[in-house]
Amino acid sequence: MAAHTLQHQEGPLSLGLAVIKASQAPVILLDADLTVIAASTSFCEAFGLDRSAVAGALMSSLGDGEWRSPQLQVLLAATVRSDVAVNAYEMTLDIPDRGPRCLVVSARRLVTDEDVIRLLVAVTDVTDVRAADRLKDNLVREKAILLQEVQHRVANSLQIIASVLMQNARKVQSEETRLHLHDAHSRVMSIATLQQQLAVSQLGDVDIRRYLTQLCSSIGASMIHDPERLTLEVVSDGSATSGDVSVSLGLIVTELVINALKHAYPGGRGGRIVVTYGSNPQGWILSVRDDGVGMPTNPADATPGLGTSIVEALAQQLHASVKVESGKGGTSVSIAHVRADPAFIVERLAV
Repeated sequence: MAAHTLQHQEGPLSLGLAVIKASQAPVILLDADLTVIAASTSFCEAFGLDRSAVAGALMSSLGDGEWRSPQLQVLLAATVRSDVAVNAYEMTLDIPDRGPRCLVVSARRLVTDEDVIRLLVAVTDVTDVRAADRLKDNLVREKAILLQEVQHRVANSLQIIASVLMQNARKVQSEETRLHLHDAHSRVMSIATLQQQLAVSQLGDVDIRRYLTQLCSSIGASMIHDPERLTLEVVSDGSATSGDVSVSLGLIVTELVINALKHAYPGGRGGRIVVTYGSNPQGWILSVRDDGVGMPTNPADATPGLGTSIVEALAQQLHASVKVESGKGGTSVSIAHVRADPAFIVERLAV
């Protein structure tokens, strides 16, 4: 970096010194021997220096000798000898009556038309800023610890609720009540799985493939009694999404998979349920497809249940559309969020 040139005529030099003295930033102008030529009022006030005793004194003699720091002297001497500016060099200086202060030093060599060397130094006290940063970091850590404790308690509570539901399911005589309790147990276990995965991913985006795979494994473990006859698979690209979106996606998948397990394979039939997710710059699409018996053709039997209402509400929150296709080959429910091109829905994001 080329040295800056400082005109040596009386007018411009006097004006330059006046600008330095009036500067609101803590700056000081030194000669090649590190003697103070001028210092801003803000520099003197920031470090408790007597303005009348600063000009003409060696920088190392300022105050009670705290500016004699070998670290600082080496830094300034090196800047005088070289053409390289020092930018935001951080150091600690022990200021009387104030204790150790964290300072940020910037230095630049100036050369007059007569090759006289000057050194312009800016020194900023950032102790309070660093203390505020440490306080913020401590608060963030404390918040993370508290959040982890809350998540642990939530996980325990969900496990307890699930256990109580299963115990009640074993005790009741009514088959209909038992099915409702098993249904509630599956939903609670799925939500517990969501909570555990999101707790791990809370600091960043959620890996959708891993997230849905673990979720479906949990659902399958609690609801599929013969994994060789009935399988639950996940096909997804390598995309990720925010925690908020992933919560809604997970709840949608939970409802659709549970619904397929309950209604698509009556009489112990076997089959295959596939959960698919894909995304591109135009949007994303989530689908749950089974090869079961399809939806009832009788309007009375096809009345939407609670699960359907939940899926539609979650899709609306995601600004997504729901499309249902059903026939002899099974049922497919797709939830698509389109950012720009409607043709994205037709493409179906092949993964």
